[in-house]
Amino acid sequence: MRRLMAAFVLLACVAAAEPVRIVSTAPSITEMLYALGLGARVVGVTAYCRYPVDAQSKPKVGTFLQPDFERILALKPDLVLVIKNPVQLAGRLRKLGVRAEELNQDSIEDIFGSLAALGRLTGRQAQAIELTGEIRAQLDAVRRQASGQRKRTALFLVGRAPGTLQGMVGAGPGTFIDELMTLAGGENILKGSPIQYPRVSLEQVLAGDPEVILDMGDFAHAEGKPMEPESRLLALWGAHPQLRAVKTRQVKQVGSEIFIRPGPRMGEAARELRRLLGGDGGR
Repeated sequence: MRRLMAAFVLLACVAAAEPVRIVSTAPSITEMLYALGLGARVVGVTAYCRYPVDAQSKPKVGTFLQPDFERILALKPDLVLVIKNPVQLAGRLRKLGVRAEELNQDSIEDIFGSLAALGRLTGRQAQAIELTGEIRAQLDAVRRQASGQRKRTALFLVGRAPGTLQGMVGAGPGTFIDELMTLAGGENILKGSPIQYPRVSLEQVLAGDPEVILDMGDFAHAEGKPMEPESRLLALWGAHPQLRAVKTRQVKQVGSEIFIRPGPRMGEAARELRRLLGGDGGR
């Protein structure tokens, strides 16, 4: 009986320690929390947290790189989740007496590690394990589809200056986009870059001459603003007909957030990349 009572006391203490007021400072973290069934505990999100729809109604705490500390404190969170970033957000929050936990989401395995960490922090270990298994199965399915087929050289642009091919930024090695593109049958022309998201010049694109160009358009789109017309994008690249991607009409506009949200929708992103790269006859 004493052991049984002790077990009940231990379970009660663990349950009491679980955070019930969580603030997310990144869209990808918000998606993870909802995927683990923790939406009701989320009391604050960033201005760019648009998925799932319910997250849009949550109080806003600024942005990933410009968090509103006053607003975060006003929400009285017992846990603030941040992604490892150059503004040292976790450390600054801790100095204010806030419990802040930092997650790393650079690679696919980092993302799985973040899911496991969230499971431990919130008492949702079983859900995290189940979700991780589902995502791994989805990625493995795409990998099998691409295996044995010739890889297509590709460039994935996460942003550029509006209406021009200047200020281009690509997804390089060490990013989850690069990993997804590789398992989906692509060969990143930026694989030799020393940094994860390098600036890309037009001269580099011409030299790399990718078979497929995946262009997310200007950076305004990442802020929830409408994408530029596809006709304008095609006209920009059409000025360089010597590119293989232009010759074969393999310049494609990419508008979905799944490619810039390193979280539970990775499987969906991998399947779409497989299609965009021409897998299974996709165009």
